[in-house]
Amino acid sequence: MKEKKCVPTSGQPVAWTKPFASLGELGFPGTPAVTPVTENSQPGTPSSVKNRGRVDILRQTAHRGGKTVTVVKGFVGVGPSELKELGRELQKACGAGGTVKDGRIEIQGDHRDVIVRILKDAGFRPVLAGG
Repeated sequence: MKEKKCVPTSGQPVAWTKPFASLGELGFPGTPAVTPVTENSQPGTPSSVKNRGRVDILRQTAHRGGKTVTVVKGFVGVGPSELKELGRELQKACGAGGTVKDGRIEIQGDHRDVIVRILKDAGFRPVLAGG
């Protein structure tokens, strides 16, 4: 019978292993460098958020009664909870309301300069698109 692996529920970090780490030792071309996971490594530290991808920042007024809304879209690999927290942080920094829906963040008003600064600090590569 196959042995079951249990995940500890005591709150201690789990040392995960990478299934293809041994391929790097064999010298296959294009194999990324293997970095071991340690107990001290935390997601969200500056070393782990270097390049999280491109996001587009748009300013829209269409279908909104003439009011301006700043839309941030194009998040790849970001979960809904992290997206919601980033949206809250953007709303707080801009001093405006907003929402998170359909994988994009909408902030009321034109706050592109503040949003660019915050997204750069979070490791994203913001690009101003549209008018």
